[in-house]
Amino acid sequence: MKKGDEVILRIESLAYGGAGIGRVNGAVVFVERAFPGALVRALVLRKKKDHFLARVAEVLEPSPWEREPFCMHESYCGGCIWQRLDYSAQIEWKSRQVEESLSRIAGLEKGGHVGLPGRHAGLPLLLPIEPSPLTTYYRNKMEFTFSARRWFRPDEIQNSQNQGNAMHAGLPLPSCHLGLHIYGAFDRVFDVEECFLESPESVDILKTVRSFCKESGLPAYGIYDHSGFWRFLVIKEAKHTGERLVHIITKSHPDAEKAIEALAKSLEELCKSGITITTLVHSTNDQKSQVAVGENSRIIWGTGSITERCLHINLAISANSFFQTNPFGAEKLYSKIIEWANLSGSEEVWDLYCGTGSIALLLAKQARFVIGVELVEDAVKDAQRNAAANGIENCIFYAGDIKDVIKTLAHRTPQIVVTDPPRAGMHPKVVKALLELAPPRIIAVSCNPTTLARDVGLLMAKYRIRAVQPFDLFPHTPHVECLVDLELR
Repeated sequence: MKKGDEVILRIESLAYGGAGIGRVNGAVVFVERAFPGALVRALVLRKKKDHFLARVAEVLEPSPWEREPFCMHESYCGGCIWQRLDYSAQIEWKSRQVEESLSRIAGLEKGGHVGLPGRHAGLPLLLPIEPSPLTTYYRNKMEFTFSARRWFRPDEIQNSQNQGNAMHAGLPLPSCHLGLHIYGAFDRVFDVEECFLESPESVDILKTVRSFCKESGLPAYGIYDHSGFWRFLVIKEAKHTGERLVHIITKSHPDAEKAIEALAKSLEELCKSGITITTLVHSTNDQKSQVAVGENSRIIWGTGSITERCLHINLAISANSFFQTNPFGAEKLYSKIIEWANLSGSEEVWDLYCGTGSIALLLAKQARFVIGVELVEDAVKDAQRNAAANGIENCIFYAGDIKDVIKTLAHRTPQIVVTDPPRAGMHPKVVKALLELAPPRIIAVSCNPTTLARDVGLLMAKYRIRAVQPFDLFPHTPHVECLVDLELR
């Protein structure tokens, strides 16, 4: 096989990341947006060291688990790429991928699921995956990108044909668009008309902001020439309290204040229709990297944060701080952490990568003392405010690089350490520090089973696995959250 060839193959399984896996004459082929059981004609895109990459040219026989999509953007959006896969199949494959990652990367022998034949003594206990309580409108945060370069939706191209206009390249190109990235492309954005991830109200806010910015006379930021003004729109919602934060991120500009004040008036008009926006924040970011985080922020109205209820505590969430994206699924995950920790009131607990302090504060009720460590200073400030607001006095938070802060805490002895790193996993020096510290228990939280397996494989030099619990916090995507309970040997 070579680039440009078309091949017919049966999809056998799903890879981590979402692609279907098939074989042609023994060669492994990863096929984008193809599902197990389907027979497809695929176009080979490129050859890798030990496999080929391809995309579906035609579905000859659909997967028995394939379903009709519910969103008009499904065929090209980079969001819900598993939307056509039945939800029962989604969570089954996510559970398999957790087990596969632990087996392949951490070197653990597969043993099957709990209650099934093949489970061997001494192997990690893989518990059945916990499904998400909601499969639509479950997210509490969405990031939308401005772009001067636009990808035209199929319906827009069709409409232009019906009107006798030129095709794709000849369509007029206004200088400001706002939406989501198309699948597999970091530099192409389409204008979103509907989205089932956060809320209908968030889409109304998106449309209002997009309409205003197109008429503002200020261009969208360009990722190639780094010119332009508008960069990101971030919408955060507190699902249990109904509060909503809108965060506009731009490049610095002499007319910034005037433009944001005018935008604020447009959003105030939208609020008169019954849509709640409790706080509006404007931030500037002049860095070239495309990360939706503000460097310098100012509050336009409201308090600059929203309050969410999580189990028995209230949490303030600001524009740049992190909280679990699926708050309904997060409550199930946090409940499992509390259950596994099984605190008696005499323990010192560390919460590494603590964010706004949700895990630390939930465990503080049953612990003697809790220390939270987080890199993002805004998140630590939120965590400190959250502790005060909930009347929790046995919890202290440190801002700084985890590997550096651990060194300053080396004289202390925690009985349990909870780690919840970003997708890239723990820094090797953090893993090394944990091995030297050797707390009796580590509860590892991860949104990436491959980096989780890497970290767990290193920790197994001194630890054994008591249990593994996957959670689906990201329906219709390949992502899966996971807990691993580790005990010092």
